[in-house]
Amino acid sequence: MPLPTEPIGSIPRPRELLDGMAAFAAGSIPREALDGLYDAAVRDTIATLEAAGSPVVTDGEQRKTSFVTYPIDGLETIAPGGVTIPFADGHERQLPHLTAGPFRYRTYADSYVERAKPYAHRPLKQAVISASALSLLYPQEGIDGYPREEFLDDLVGEAERDIRQALESGADSVQIDFTEGRLAVKLDPSKSLLRSFVELNNRVLERFSADERSRIGVHTCPGGDHDSTHSADVDYVELLPDLFAHRAGRFYIELAGEADRPRVLRSIAEHAAPDQQIFVGVIDPIDPRIESAEEVRDRVLEAAEFIPVERLGTTDDCGFAPFADDLGTPRETAFAKIRARVEGTDLAADELGV
Repeated sequence: MPLPTEPIGSIPRPRELLDGMAAFAAGSIPREALDGLYDAAVRDTIATLEAAGSPVVTDGEQRKTSFVTYPIDGLETIAPGGVTIPFADGHERQLPHLTAGPFRYRTYADSYVERAKPYAHRPLKQAVISASALSLLYPQEGIDGYPREEFLDDLVGEAERDIRQALESGADSVQIDFTEGRLAVKLDPSKSLLRSFVELNNRVLERFSADERSRIGVHTCPGGDHDSTHSADVDYVELLPDLFAHRAGRFYIELAGEADRPRVLRSIAEHAAPDQQIFVGVIDPIDPRIESAEEVRDRVLEAAEFIPVERLGTTDDCGFAPFADDLGTPRETAFAKIRARVEGTDLAADELGV
């Protein structure tokens, strides 16, 4: 069986869709026309992934406002002014905050699965946001009549529903985006915040059977937005032991962008459980240079020195258009990098005899 390889999620949107989104916002085209453009973008994304040889496809998050906020887009009980996430280049992203309970998602990820299924001829993967990331919506000052523990109970139920419905709708696997993990170490070096995040996510994961958890993965990276990161300066080894405490069957780990990959791989080998599948990042979406298949091959062979081949897979470090950054990386570059990942993984599989 060849080495598995999977995309992370977001792909820059095509110009036609971006123009249509702007026209819809200006009132120049109706919703039906915009929906048609979304469908066309999803169809093209999946077709291009399949043409690149990707054995697993996604919709490229063409319909998501962002990978973080899709469940709450348009929710009446949120307001601006929540937690601010600073990036290394000086720009910031700010989450909204919750104003009232009970907390309910407005959009579930199964809606994306349903719209993508008609175009997919290969296993379809769906990314969802972590409960831990959405826990940041609750304001520090609290909400009258809606205590934090009640909010967390509601959040766990909604996060479970998001994953379960995606699986039941036909997603072959579900990826939980946990980019706040490394940031948590930066904000709280004691790791109390990180461990509270993992505990909260495990409250969700424990609601699934062992078989279901084998189809659920956790993705970590130091953030990626406008070619900058929010926590790459945090020692990866400070995150990894707690990362693998998640009761998930798969882990998608940013690695191509790391300065000392062998050190990270040693930590992965030490702390990952024997039943956890490890997808190592072999493509750096922040780097505008398109990696060669041979370069990817060498990164896979390096990883195979630390991780048993039967548990090894490859992926991209992060999505190519997080926070709807559709202009930072050209769409064509994203697909060229994905093609290099697929071809390089195949080259490595040949050398490893799998």
